[in-house]
Amino acid sequence: MSTLRIPNQRAVIERRALSEAIARTVEEHGASQRKPVIELLRNALAAGRAELANRLSDKPYAGTECAEGHAFLIDQLVRVIHDHVTRDIYPANNRSTGERLTIMAVGGYGRGEMAPHSDVDIAFLTPSKKTPWCEQVIEAMLYFLWDLGLKVGHSSRSLDDMVRMAKSDLTIRTALLEGRYVWGDQPLYEEAKRRFFSEVVAGTERQFVAEKLAERDERHKRLGDSRYVVEPNIKEGKGGLRDLHTLYWIGKYIHKVREPAELVEVGLLTRNEYRAFRRAENFFWAVRCHIHTITNRAEDRLTFDLQREVAARMRFTDRPGRSSVERFMQYFFLQAKRVGSLTAVFLAQLDEQFAAQRPRGILASFKAKPRKLKGYIVIGGKIKAPSDKWFEQDPVRLLEIFALAEAEGLEVHPETMRQAARDEHLLKGKVRRDPQANKYFMSVLAGRNDPETVLRWMNETGVFGRFVPDFGRVNAQMQFDMYHHYTVDEHTIRAIGLLSRIERGLEAEAHPRSTNLIHELASRRVAYVAVLLHDIAKGRGGDHSVLGAEVALRLCPRLGLDEDETQLVSWLVRHHLLMSATAFKRDLADPKTIEDFVAIVQSIERLRQLTILTTVDIRAVGPGIWNSWKGQLLGDLYDRSEERLRLGYKAHGRLARIDHKKAAVAQHLGAQGKLVESVGGKMGDAYWIAEPEDIIALNLVQLEAAKKLKDALSIHCEYYAARGATLVTVIAADHPGLFYRIAGGIHLAGGNIIDARIHTARDGRAVDNFLVQDPLGRPFMEAEQLERLKAAIRDALANRVELVPSLAKRPLPHRRAEAFDVRPWLHFDNKASNRFTVIEVSARDRPALLNRLGRALFEAQLIIHSAHITTYGERAVDTFYVTDLLGHKVDRPDRLKAIEKRLLAAADETPPESTAEHGRTDEVEVHVI
Repeated sequence: MSTLRIPNQRAVIERRALSEAIARTVEEHGASQRKPVIELLRNALAAGRAELANRLSDKPYAGTECAEGHAFLIDQLVRVIHDHVTRDIYPANNRSTGERLTIMAVGGYGRGEMAPHSDVDIAFLTPSKKTPWCEQVIEAMLYFLWDLGLKVGHSSRSLDDMVRMAKSDLTIRTALLEGRYVWGDQPLYEEAKRRFFSEVVAGTERQFVAEKLAERDERHKRLGDSRYVVEPNIKEGKGGLRDLHTLYWIGKYIHKVREPAELVEVGLLTRNEYRAFRRAENFFWAVRCHIHTITNRAEDRLTFDLQREVAARMRFTDRPGRSSVERFMQYFFLQAKRVGSLTAVFLAQLDEQFAAQRPRGILASFKAKPRKLKGYIVIGGKIKAPSDKWFEQDPVRLLEIFALAEAEGLEVHPETMRQAARDEHLLKGKVRRDPQANKYFMSVLAGRNDPETVLRWMNETGVFGRFVPDFGRVNAQMQFDMYHHYTVDEHTIRAIGLLSRIERGLEAEAHPRSTNLIHELASRRVAYVAVLLHDIAKGRGGDHSVLGAEVALRLCPRLGLDEDETQLVSWLVRHHLLMSATAFKRDLADPKTIEDFVAIVQSIERLRQLTILTTVDIRAVGPGIWNSWKGQLLGDLYDRSEERLRLGYKAHGRLARIDHKKAAVAQHLGAQGKLVESVGGKMGDAYWIAEPEDIIALNLVQLEAAKKLKDALSIHCEYYAARGATLVTVIAADHPGLFYRIAGGIHLAGGNIIDARIHTARDGRAVDNFLVQDPLGRPFMEAEQLERLKAAIRDALANRVELVPSLAKRPLPHRRAEAFDVRPWLHFDNKASNRFTVIEVSARDRPALLNRLGRALFEAQLIIHSAHITTYGERAVDTFYVTDLLGHKVDRPDRLKAIEKRLLAAADETPPESTAEHGRTDEVEVHVI
């Protein structure tokens, strides 16, 4: 690092003035009095950090300048401390040749770049075995640094030790690679540098590159293996600072470059690529320095709660349809994407340089021989443009090369990727309208081999977004919530990849239904284009489903789809959320649910396409979002809808369906089949329609056993594999408030209710079935967990625990959920069911929510017949099917208004006793149908 790059250094720290102040203090108090010296050093450190923080505030993008400033500040403090220790505490006027010491900055500090609270990595080097004087000086210096609150990563070695350990340890070798003289014996530092490069580096270049790339790949895998995760790690994440540093380390190890600019001179980067390198590095350093300043600690994760503040500090503003934080994160991901491109071309150049150094003679005959493919060169499994002007001569080739790569299972040569990135601007209106170009694009999108990988290459070069400008608009665009794990473009490409794997039979175990359905589609390319376009209109300031459907009508003909295919794609994009919303938020046992859904779907082909689209959309949101419960709900909706579409509304009448189910339950029960009439006769028709056969069988056995219980309370818990959840059945004397108390008990045991059905037998007993998972979406399976559930429910029903204060103490299911402004949202629907009023409540997800909403409905004198709960990151959506005490729908405006006030008060995040009596209707959305 050249300190000349730091403007007005003395405003950061005046080393001479600080050293003189320490000398006066020693003269006044004596060298043994450390406290006043530490106070002077501490004040200098604080003043320097404050000055650099002010500079960052004034120039919020000056990341590299800030990082270099902090390294400079530490340099001066280390020098002052060394001079004080060797001058005042352990002076040695006639030192022997062994009493020499050099202080070397290593790691990031050695590179001359530090975030405000980064570790101070120092190597103390001595000529040979440490003398007592060297040990005393090192120990004294470390104590001063520790007293300043600095986290010091230090080593103390002789030159021989340094060489021996660097040979055997990649981490030490990398740290020393960036070694920089700070203070002390400079000839000793020069000797260390010479020995390092001559005895450690020489001859190990290939090994170092292989080990660093393997280390990088392992680091990426550990952190999600995507540069588009929505809470990225600035330092270690894919496309972050460490990836840039890896390029520099490799260049320095092989070519002995002293700074990144020399990567251009040795042919590893072009000048434009180097400028992109510096731009990304400067931006990432700015973000990292802002994070350290905000948190006042060494923090490298750009978490949701930090993203807003960093965006504000870096002066991003809201725009129509997109918030400041989403614009900031889009810029962040564009820089990360550029780092990925730089890495690819850098490694390609390196590979070429290594190839040129291979020995001649007999080994040369083993060299792969190139072949021609439609004018392109194919060598070593990579396809390459034959000349530098290849794409300029015919821009359609920018699509052709990727189409060939997908069809032939080839990689695109990194040098050609560099050309494509350079020439992507050639894809203008005429080329976009070219039928052959669109044919090539469709052959990639609906490719039979690996469209996901090739589309990602197209996206890296910019060809994808340039050829389909609507996709370019969502490039690197994040959605500021905890539900979506990836940017819109990455989510879309992953969904296309999943669709391809389903079609190739690679996901048959996870998605058997979609694996079968995809081969029954009338048009497979409709499925691929619908996945491409389903989120294409996000960030435009309106309903992205409606806007996306309009994009589809405009774009599909250009891509070569006929009128029927275009209309189907547009319909799928318009309704791509319909199936999940119906399956997860509506009662599938209610005939009106299926009737309304089928009225929109209207055909088997639409149903098949929509099922597949819904599956890949949910699965590609992120890890852990898809589970067997969601798969089962979607499957149930598909089966009931297909039956209606195939056989018509009256194919199975209500009584016929009940009789059919009773027969199936009797068969399921075997020897206990008589329970269907003896016990099942006490359950109404609604129960037989609502519950699946296997649960009815379990309920009837439990009801029979419950007759013998004295307290009339029976609780049964078991792992329910078919739903990927735990089935909790509570049989008790029916009384008002039973639901919310059971819900409270389940929450206290650490469970999340994902579905609930509430029934009352003709003998007055309640039969309530709950499906429960833990906060990570997993079922309770262990005997101890199941017993804890039972005990918590018993305690809640017996009033042995105060539910409200106990639930209020439980932490949020997501620690960083507080970073989001979640407005409560209410929806009354009297058309969704013929028998019930449907109430949908959306609010911040938290343990007390379902209990409080259930209590509010109880206090409003409503009967809950079923509840359906789903979460979208920080937001929960709870849907209740209710009637009044007489079993009627609720439709009087004044009654709905009163219910609304109670529910809003319950959805409020303040404790009940401090909630305003009538809620906060002015701050929420309420819809009534």
